[in-house]
Amino acid sequence: MKTIVCFLIKKITRMAVVMGAVCILAFTLISLAPIDPVSAYLGYDRMQISKAQEDRIIKRWELDKPAPQRLIRWFKNALSGDLGISVIHDEPVIDVIKKRFSASFVLMGLAWLISGAVGYLLGVIAGTFKDSWIDRVIRLYAYTLAATPTFWIAMVLLVFFSVSLGWFPFCCAGPLGVMPEDVTLGERIYHLILPVFTLSVIGVAPIALHTREKMIDVFQSDFALYAASMGESRTGIALHHGLRHTLLPAVTLQFASFGELFGGAVLAEQVFSYPGLGRATVEAGVRGDVPLLLGIVLFSTLFVVTGNIIADLLYRLIDPRIRIGEAV
Repeated sequence: MKTIVCFLIKKITRMAVVMGAVCILAFTLISLAPIDPVSAYLGYDRMQISKAQEDRIIKRWELDKPAPQRLIRWFKNALSGDLGISVIHDEPVIDVIKKRFSASFVLMGLAWLISGAVGYLLGVIAGTFKDSWIDRVIRLYAYTLAATPTFWIAMVLLVFFSVSLGWFPFCCAGPLGVMPEDVTLGERIYHLILPVFTLSVIGVAPIALHTREKMIDVFQSDFALYAASMGESRTGIALHHGLRHTLLPAVTLQFASFGELFGGAVLAEQVFSYPGLGRATVEAGVRGDVPLLLGIVLFSTLFVVTGNIIADLLYRLIDPRIRIGEAV
């Protein structure tokens, strides 16, 4: 128990350092970007406002102050839970993140579960029947998708299933013209199918390839060779020995994949015009919404690091060999 507490303290300390470094880097890049927040926000309307109105906007957003001073003030407010006001949405950044993440959570959660289950199953099958035709098919699928950009898969699926076949909607989280509170559960699921499928088929590749290698290692182990000499079939070895030796690494890798999941969601939501946190990230970057972009960077970093901590913690809780090694 003491070892786990020390582990959590170290991880939380590192998380705080990483989050601070990421925020400083993000703020620096935003400050050096050629995008003018006022022009990005107003667009052509900037030519129609007076110089006094423009100065009031600049003063309200504190763009007249040096970047280091704005960063220090942002850090002080962030420590008290205030991430500022979104320029685009004109509401607290925390509220925008809550609304958008509630939509993204369903999308990413379903894709995470499906990709993990399907990827693990394909990896077990490929490793069990190494060098067979089914193994070659699974490897071809995994290698191809591992090298394929998420946005390209999303566009192909959109063109084929929505444009050509007309089976699924083009965009959004509900029918156009319908208020979010009036969208039924069936309509939400209907609009989620293509985005979830996009993230799932991409997420299957790493877990399938990793599980395949682990399963091959199991079949090369002494206990598997002994079981085979006693007449146990390859399927029996996989079920009785392979699953328990490959499940923990697969689960750990799945929790460590939060970063790829969030990055894929950003691209998929943009293609499908899904109103989630990923699309809000793109909007904040394009329109120079510094408070919202920093808030999303902070939240996404917390999201990814939390997944890595859970992955490391699972190993220590389930595998006693790691705890014994740390104690020694």
